[in-house]
Amino acid sequence: MGRMYIKWFVFLLVVGLGASTTDSFAQSKKRVIQLSGIILGEDSVSGLAGVHIYVPKAGRGTTSNRTGYFSMPVLEGDSVVISSVGYTRRHYIVPKSASEYLTIIVEMVPDVTYLQEVEIMPFPTEEVFKEAVLALNIPMDNGVDPKTMNAELLALMLRTTPMDGAANYRYYMDQYTGSINDRFQPRTNPLLNPFNWARFFRDLKREKK
Repeated sequence: MGRMYIKWFVFLLVVGLGASTTDSFAQSKKRVIQLSGIILGEDSVSGLAGVHIYVPKAGRGTTSNRTGYFSMPVLEGDSVVISSVGYTRRHYIVPKSASEYLTIIVEMVPDVTYLQEVEIMPFPTEEVFKEAVLALNIPMDNGVDPKTMNAELLALMLRTTPMDGAANYRYYMDQYTGSINDRFQPRTNPLLNPFNWARFFRDLKREKK
């Protein structure tokens, strides 16, 4: 029995080596082609960096540089895979009629995956959330202390509170505008206007009636 297992092992080993030798011999007959190209992004103008270009069967590959350029030796008939994160995988088969130097331009197509909307809440269920909202003790006075709305206190604050920067600026601009208007003529006193006095007495008589 031991000799039989050894014979089978030797037979499988010879068959495997023969197949590998045949495959290597077949590949050695293929012409070597220098494949170069540019990988373009979704705008078809700018190069795409970091794209993987490889031949899975041969176990060799490269990546594109910052301008999207790449160059690697391949064999005629090789299936080249071009992949990058966020883009659809592309396949390119090297034609047997290609020249020694082959140049291609590959446009990558974005692979967009839309995920379902996720709502992050600190409550396990909607019912617990509603109960927590209803249990809140929200003040109805909008945070305003009724004591600060006293009429006498507001009047005192109006008389004693100094002007802020905006009020000072507005007062200065009013004075400056008045001085500009009075540059070429004296400022009129409304108390010296007879028409104002006539209007005042007319309104006074109307109130008495």
